[in-house]
Amino acid sequence: MKVAITARGADLSSEVDPRFGRAANILIIDLETMEVETIDNSVTANSFKGAGIQAATMVHDRGAEVLMTGYCGPKAFQTLQAAGIRVVSEVSGTVGEALERFRTGEVQYLDSANAESHW
Repeated sequence: MKVAITARGADLSSEVDPRFGRAANILIIDLETMEVETIDNSVTANSFKGAGIQAATMVHDRGAEVLMTGYCGPKAFQTLQAAGIRVVSEVSGTVGEALERFRTGEVQYLDSANAESHW
């Protein structure tokens, strides 16, 4: 299983970025191998609009089944939901800490977006 976590940096010691579409990076962690793929999200983060949808597409294309982030807007949430990706929100601390909370089942999945649309 692969888990995507928004991050301000490029490794497990990085702080979780509370933004989804405009996060600095998105880390894709393979829970079986603990291999970490870092997606530089700067192009998407700086786009005029549609950042959440574009980021959701990247997460799906990398095979993630779960996204952990701070906030997720309605368009991004719809895109993730359509792709079968479950969303955990209000995530904080480091990526490694968030990953440990996921592994121990200390997370709650969203039923709907928890941020306003920007447009």
